[in-house]
Amino acid sequence: MALIDLQGVDKTYAMGDAQVRALDDVSLAIGRGEYVAVMGRSGSGKSTLMNIVGCLDTPTAGSYRLNDQEVARMADDDLAAVRNREIGFVFQTFHLLPRKDAIGNVELPLLYAGLGRVERRERARAALDAVGLGDRARHRPNQLSGGQRQRVAIARALVNRPSLLLADEPTGNLDSRTGEEILSLFAELHRQGHTIVLVTHEEHLARRAGRIVRLRDGRIVDGGAA
Repeated sequence: MALIDLQGVDKTYAMGDAQVRALDDVSLAIGRGEYVAVMGRSGSGKSTLMNIVGCLDTPTAGSYRLNDQEVARMADDDLAAVRNREIGFVFQTFHLLPRKDAIGNVELPLLYAGLGRVERRERARAALDAVGLGDRARHRPNQLSGGQRQRVAIARALVNRPSLLLADEPTGNLDSRTGEEILSLFAELHRQGHTIVLVTHEEHLARRAGRIVRLRDGRIVDGGAA
């Protein structure tokens, strides 16, 4: 059974008096343990697809099942709970809180999940160890390099043990050598069994994945079948 299963998904936005269809009859299945890259030019629909897969938005029509749970028609509070439980996000701009140290940033999803302080601290420290930053736990973001900040963001994404790691242009703010280090970390996480969806416009990044899904004008034109 697929971890991600979209069937006939449409997404339409109102732009003044006009209706703009960002996604048009998109069907996509991604299995547990897959590493999939989503590619497309600006306006192709890849950001809209990422938002729906990440439960940041809901489709206008169609079905989306995540980990065998229908989420397409969920209310906002229910979607927020699914995001916190099922999805770890890695963004281009890190989104770290500047006044919190690395371990404090990594703990945040566990705080929202209601875990106690001792368990939060143990799991956050283990997540930092997993990305090679156990010795930087007490450093604030401005004391870390770009690559280290992204590793903190990846540790934060992993700390809740999500079903899905969703990465949006994760090397976009990094130099090429540091970007390669982050991609190597993703490859290692995939080998460990994590399901990863990488959204990118860079062909050489997409080739690191096991499958490339290409979008054009809101439709999947290649790679939709597992």
